[in-house]
Amino acid sequence: MPLPDAFALRGKVAVVTGAGGGIGGAIARTFADAGAKVACLDLRAPEAVAAAIREAGGEALAFACDVTDEVHTLAIAAEIGAAWGGAHVLVNGASNDDPTGTVLEIGLADWNRLFAVQVTGAYLMSRAILPLMIAGGGGSVIHIASQLGHVGAAGRPGYCAAKGALLQLARAMAIDHAVAGIRVNSLSPGAIETGRMILRHGDMESARAYNAPKHLLGRIGQPVEIARAALFLASDASSFMTGADLLVDGGYTTP
Repeated sequence: MPLPDAFALRGKVAVVTGAGGGIGGAIARTFADAGAKVACLDLRAPEAVAAAIREAGGEALAFACDVTDEVHTLAIAAEIGAAWGGAHVLVNGASNDDPTGTVLEIGLADWNRLFAVQVTGAYLMSRAILPLMIAGGGGSVIHIASQLGHVGAAGRPGYCAAKGALLQLARAMAIDHAVAGIRVNSLSPGAIETGRMILRHGDMESARAYNAPKHLLGRIGQPVEIARAALFLASDASSFMTGADLLVDGGYTTP
């Protein structure tokens, strides 16, 4: 008897926040290729990502969503439920740029905004989407964390703390919602070749030169490499995995 396609998402509805970014967009497209209907969320509606999915023959909707606003997240969840009848996968990938500096140098407003998007956003989106998952018999929640949730980095105390919080949020949620058939995991990328790298380093060549030597594989990663890992966590291929973190960091945290 042939094995079922454990990586397929046919008949599933996936919600991806941060879908306008390099990693989030790659995840949305990869999920659509696997057969999912994809709700693409970002602060500005990621119409280009949704359009690319539809042009490739998939189903996608784009929503402008402020993940720090409880009313907004609940309203978007209601729209997704009305359009597609439920949700089976949630990827909390919304992110924002963090200023470089020590705790003596980072202002309170920047600190609070970082946690509002990275951590409170994951909390609010989970609160909004979990009822749809539970009503449908279960699902998979994925928090996009970072290798810097595992190790420290100079000048990044807020980012390291926020990503570490997502690791713990996944573990606690996994315990709370396993009885409802909900799996909750985190996914920790290393340095990935996205536009955020250019914002921090000025250009991609400088980003590669700075970050590549920190990874055992001698390079930075590509968004699709994180998207494939997210597909594993979203699909039945990881059906016995919950409360865990999947490091896809090119060996950054190994030494």
